[in-house]
Formats: sequence, C-alpha cells, structure tokens
Amino acid sequence: MTNPEIGRSVMAAGIRTNLHDMGTGSPVLMIHGSGPGVSAWANWRLSMPVLARHFRVVAPDMVGFGFSDRPQGHAYTMDNWVAQAVGVLDALEIERADLLGNSFGGALALALAIRHPQRVRRLVLMGSVGVPFDITPGLEAVWGYEPSLTAMRALLDVFAHNPALATDELAQLRYEASVRPGFHESFAAMFPAPRQRWVDAMCSAAADIRALPHETLVLHGREDRVIPLANSITLAQRIPNSQLHVFGHCGHWTQIEHAARFNRLLLDFFTEADANTP
Repeated sequence: MTNPEIGRSVMAAGIRTNLHDMGTGSPVLMIHGSGPGVSAWANWRLSMPVLARHFRVVAPDMVGFGFSDRPQGHAYTMDNWVAQAVGVLDALEIERADLLGNSFGGALALALAIRHPQRVRRLVLMGSVGVPFDITPGLEAVWGYEPSLTAMRALLDVFAHNPALATDELAQLRYEASVRPGFHESFAAMFPAPRQRWVDAMCSAAADIRALPHETLVLHGREDRVIPLANSITLAQRIPNSQLHVFGHCGHWTQIEHAARFNRLLLDFFTEADANTP
C-alpha cells in the first residue's frame, strides 16, 4: 500500500524535499505547522484536493518534518526554512505564488513574503506565529512532546476544540507518525527548552510587517489554545491590505475543524486575485 504522505522529490536549497504537486493554474504554496509527526499531507489533506480543482497546489515537507531529508547537523533556522521554500519555487520554475502558512508555517510565509516580496502574489496566515507573544501552555506541550500514545492523545485535545475530532484512531496514527525513524530526533533538536526563544526567533520586525504590500487573509480559531488569537489581530492591524476572519467553536485546526468553510474562503480569496490580475 502506497503512503499518501509521500509525493515527489525535488532538491531545494540543497535539501531533498518531499512535496505534493497537483492541479493546474495559478500556483499556491502551502506550508504546514510544527506538530510532532506532521507532514504536508497530514496538515493539508482536506484542502489540497479541493484547491487543486482550480489551482496548482504545491505542499512541501519542510526540513526536519515529514519525508524530506534530515541532514546531520542541519541548523533549523528561519533563514534555512525560507531558503528551502524559495528553493521549492525555483525547482518547480514557479516565479510567483499565492502563499498559505499554518502556525509555524505562517511565520515562515510571513518571513518569505518580507524577504522575497516579488515571489508572493497573495498571502494567507492561519493561526500564525511571527509576532511576539508569551509561549502558551499549549505550544509548550506541542514542542515539548515526548513520544507516547497518552501524550499524543492529550495533544489532540489541545489542537482541536471539538472533542469528537480527537479520536483514539487519530491519536494512534499521529503517534505512529511521530516515532518513524529520525522523526522525533529532528523534532527534539528543533525546539529544545527554554522554548520562548523559538517563538522569539520566528518573529518578523513590526516595521517589515507594516511594509508588506500583499493582499493578506488572516485566519484564526477563536478557541485556539496553541497560538493566541491576539497574534492574528496584531497581524491584521499591522498588514495594510489585510482582512481577518475568526472561526468560532474552533481550536488550532481550522483547516480540519472547519474544512469546508476554510476551503471556500481560500477559493474566494485566490479567485478574486485572479480576477484582479492584469
């Protein structure tokens, strides 16, 4: 049986990168979050097929996550993650893409848009890191995860507002994903305690955020226990051409808890961009 998490491989900034590349049309680069055992497919599995009916969807596993290579001694820094993401665009000969980032991926998308504004058409930040905040108990638990089925079950309750989503079956699947060879070693190397420094390291300067020219959609779950809603309010206040959508009865998994509404918002936002492009 083939593993749906494994797509095709490209070399991006020297990293052999596993990615999903589906659909045709205007490209959308989707960057996942930083949960244990995460992959692009696990993060975006309910969105990729929907968006791919209208756009070219590219969803890479960032280095340290999923099925991309984990080079010995690799420095897990925002500089290197941004270089890899730009390397994915280069490898696929994509000059400009819509950019969607979730949580950690939001900080990465924000940094990429600031450093390479010409590579980004529109920007979507979902439950995003990238502005200063005191690390939450939820994020401390995510980054401090030590593999066990019990710990993964507890994390699902932190991620999802709707307890019906945090099933024993999903806990088992995500636990097994987190203990694949090499997965936990790279995960533990990324965010060692004290972890507030990694929140701080992912921040972009307020002046740089205010200078962003891109149309931006900022999304957040009202009941998010991992990343504070205040982050998205700050981002929406700082980014001149932004709009903010807050999902009620929603935790950190907007794209899963409210998949249909989430996908419809993205389709509308990116299609509007198509209509306004000369």
